[in-house]
Amino acid sequence: MNERKVIVPGGAGYIGSHTIVELHKSGFTPIIIDNLCNSSEKNIKGISEIIGKDIKWHNVDCTNQKAIDNIFELEDNIEGIIHFAAYKSVEESVQNPKKYYDNNIGSLEVILNSMKKYKVNNIIFSSSCTVYGIPDILPVTENASFKKAESPYAETKQICEKILIENNFSSVSLRYFNPIGSHSSSLIGDYSDDKASNLIPIITETAIGNREKVTVFGNDYNTSDGTCIRDYIHVLDLAKSHVKSMDFLIKNAGKHAFNIGTGIGVSVLQAIRIFEKSNNIKVNYSIGPRRIGDIEQIYANSNLAKVKLNWEAKETIEQAMISAWEWEKKK
Repeated sequence: MNERKVIVPGGAGYIGSHTIVELHKSGFTPIIIDNLCNSSEKNIKGISEIIGKDIKWHNVDCTNQKAIDNIFELEDNIEGIIHFAAYKSVEESVQNPKKYYDNNIGSLEVILNSMKKYKVNNIIFSSSCTVYGIPDILPVTENASFKKAESPYAETKQICEKILIENNFSSVSLRYFNPIGSHSSSLIGDYSDDKASNLIPIITETAIGNREKVTVFGNDYNTSDGTCIRDYIHVLDLAKSHVKSMDFLIKNAGKHAFNIGTGIGVSVLQAIRIFEKSNNIKVNYSIGPRRIGDIEQIYANSNLAKVKLNWEAKETIEQAMISAWEWEKKK
């Protein structure tokens, strides 16, 4: 029986590493491409420890066409690609947009060129709820039109989804909401080099003493407590959605997009309180000005993923907060 090979650009990253574990559990043979520019070899070692075997890894830049072609040449019978290789900080993308356009769009174009050359037809793309901009209706569904991107990061995700629509490959774009938490082993997690700009890593860094406080960016939004609202999803649930998507895509050619979230909107202040209660620890915070690129509120309608992929979020936000804190203490 042939191996069910899946190439995973960015597989050593936060979401990628958790997805590699789930792919292995589901009988796939994942192959990582990652130059560790925004991750760590510790995740590759952690994956191996969790699954009990070494994982194949190519230390290659995903914008290097020749190097990517060589990997496709080396690996036959590739069932599909799960493409994570992208920078992910909204804040950094505002400060350095060219870095984001060159890498996030460029890496996808290189992967698609290799797919065409080596006749690989299936790709799962790591997209984002930021493609919706400021949505008119909540919870947002996949039918919502793309609004003006609120950051260069968001624009790269919009452009990449359009590139996939214009190509002949079968694709699933997974529009993540806000991934948080970590594997129960604390052996894999977010080793991003960029300064943490997402709420939960900032909370954990403050709780452990590496930051003085959490700055809450704005308390004058039109929400219950004036702070921004997001949909926080456990990274384990998110990882499982990629495996479900690959199984789905192999049987259902075409272009697909799915929201991957819990459908529960949680404000910044609520998230801080949930973290404090779940871990029995106080977090120092203060209110600051609004941050460029932030939208007021967004949370998912993920019914389509439930119907088509047989996927739904199972982990609670409390479980995610506990695992996030355990990861911070052990990393």
